[in-house]
Amino acid sequence: MVSIKQNLSVMALLLLSPILGSGQRMAANQSGQRATPMSTTQNPLLQPFATPHETAPFNLIKNEHYLPAIKEGMTLGRKEIDAIANNPAQPSFDNTIVALERTGDQLGRAVSVMFNLNSAETSPELQAVVREASPLLTEYGNDITLNEKLFARIKTVYNNRKALKLDPESAMLLEKTYKRFARNGANLNASQKERLRTIDKEMSQLSLQFGENVLNETNEYEMLVTDEKDLVGLPDFVREAAKSEAKKKNKEGWLFTLQAPSYGPFMQYADNRALRQKLFMAYNGRGFHGDKNDNSANIQKMVNLRYERANLLGYKTHADFVLEESMAGSKDKVQSFLDELVAYAKPAAEKQLAELNTYAKAHGFMGNRVEQWDYSYYSEKLKKEKYSLDDETLKPYFKLENVLDGVFAITNKLYGLTFKENKSIPVYNPEVRAYEVFDRDGKFVAVFYGDYFPRPGKRSGAWMNDVQGQKIVNGVNVRPHIVNVCNFSKPTETKPSLLTHYEVVTLFHEFGHALHGMLANGQYESLSGTSVPRDFVELPSQVMENWCYDPEALRLFARHYQTNEVIPNELVEEIRASQNFMAGMANLRQLRFGLVDMYWHSQKPTGESITEVESRVDSLVQLLPPVKGVAFSPAFSHIFAGGYSAGYYSYKWSEVLDADAFDAFKEKGGLNSREVADKFRANVLEKGGSEKPMELYKKFRGREPSPKAMLRRSGLIL
Repeated sequence: MVSIKQNLSVMALLLLSPILGSGQRMAANQSGQRATPMSTTQNPLLQPFATPHETAPFNLIKNEHYLPAIKEGMTLGRKEIDAIANNPAQPSFDNTIVALERTGDQLGRAVSVMFNLNSAETSPELQAVVREASPLLTEYGNDITLNEKLFARIKTVYNNRKALKLDPESAMLLEKTYKRFARNGANLNASQKERLRTIDKEMSQLSLQFGENVLNETNEYEMLVTDEKDLVGLPDFVREAAKSEAKKKNKEGWLFTLQAPSYGPFMQYADNRALRQKLFMAYNGRGFHGDKNDNSANIQKMVNLRYERANLLGYKTHADFVLEESMAGSKDKVQSFLDELVAYAKPAAEKQLAELNTYAKAHGFMGNRVEQWDYSYYSEKLKKEKYSLDDETLKPYFKLENVLDGVFAITNKLYGLTFKENKSIPVYNPEVRAYEVFDRDGKFVAVFYGDYFPRPGKRSGAWMNDVQGQKIVNGVNVRPHIVNVCNFSKPTETKPSLLTHYEVVTLFHEFGHALHGMLANGQYESLSGTSVPRDFVELPSQVMENWCYDPEALRLFARHYQTNEVIPNELVEEIRASQNFMAGMANLRQLRFGLVDMYWHSQKPTGESITEVESRVDSLVQLLPPVKGVAFSPAFSHIFAGGYSAGYYSYKWSEVLDADAFDAFKEKGGLNSREVADKFRANVLEKGGSEKPMELYKKFRGREPSPKAMLRRSGLIL
């Protein structure tokens, strides 16, 4: 997952109101203390960063620094905006569009650090600061987009665009600037603008509350096992991690949580069906218990406010508003795309589930068909029987440090990048590693932060952010500072961090997003890096996933952590052969998420309950028996506390792109396809949103993408 750009220039802040209103910022609560006044000389966020590459001085920044820095940044930003809006000179591209693009650096610096830490290293005190800052930032963003004098100048330049003869990137900046204002209320009358402000403020609070509730539910649940008989089936690595977790909490026994490295393996391996069911109900009931963390009302409010906001701006639904700027272009095209994939995936999934039920019954299952808390358990057993493959076999070959070395080596072979750890770069937690990134000619490219283990202050999942974006100012190419955040299996007292193959894929995925940020090479920050449509942003990340199944790539880093033995050929072949295991079911799962997202956002809200909405979609794509008391929407952070509302389909859309793109690498020699890598770098990774995504893809591939590669890779067609 790629988080919305955190390097908030004023141009990026033009997006801030709908961003916060659409659930882009993570959890916050109202505990903690207010920031106290201080002089600017005491505040590191208001000083030049005297650090390597001017990286954020995380070691100096305290919670009380954020609000003064944000308020000072807004004061300065308003002066910059006023100067542009009241400029007596005739509006031009330089004195209006570029001038606007170059404002807001001081504010953006403070905001980027704050929101990054609120996702990865939060606390009740920081959450309180974010809750206080968010409506101020929403109001500030609206003050810009609803500034009539400023918009009049932008409109004048836009209406004269044909005569300006701008280069393609500058033309895109002009178009995006005009649309950001027009799509966020600049053409509304006074009363409509006031209502828009109210909606955006309320949305910013709801999205923060949604994220906070999911984080609380995840952190608060613990399942302590005290009888070793209840651990039957669990591999040693799972038991050891649970023992270590209990010890940290001063408890006797084995402690299991809702964090992915704990929850996933328990559901895969535990023979104790009752405990699997218990853990399943806890995980899938997050935000759905009718208590202080319940998200049901938040969802209904957000869906209604998004619909009202879209109507106010002249769109039929929230999906119409969002998808206007996507590759897909319309909700009808997205719905047709999802329906077509369901038609391919469902028959395959039905056959796979029938096989799984037959296998389960032959191995002691007494029910009529496997339940949702049985699926991972019996799938894992069937997979091992068919491919002689399981996590316990593979994990010794995927030591975290080796996997990182591998992704660095692959990136070096393809793009010529070198990563050098620099311990003098401040980090926000001792677990975080900071690297300097250099090009093949030795030129500095970026700073890269890697943050890989779960903590109470870190939300679940995996994502990429930037702390500083890329841009060119006065001939100086300001290079980006990129963060990858994941939640992988921690080291234990006897073993290093050993990843499952799924975790390896996740690391590569997020690193693909990081490359998109690190290799950005545009003029304008608001078009740079991952500032692309949602259904294009997953292309670099999903292309990187393919190397996790490539024999040559695997042999670069998959070495046994004790013997240093390279992964055996037979295991590599089993990994490749198992790539499509239960692919029909996996596709239906992703399509289920996308369809529920579209149901919430592509029509007038009906007032249906969460259970009713999910049941409608499940009647089409859920083959496992329904379970009362659970729902995934109340913890569906991608669309209610992330950037993917009316956009979750983009993962499947990008699969079409990535499968077709990776075929180009395979056709030209895999890791040795330097020519293909150079074209991918030049036309995708470096270009950001400087041109239309389909045009960029065609420049790379020479044609539009074909869905056949994705369907073939998934085993859905021959």
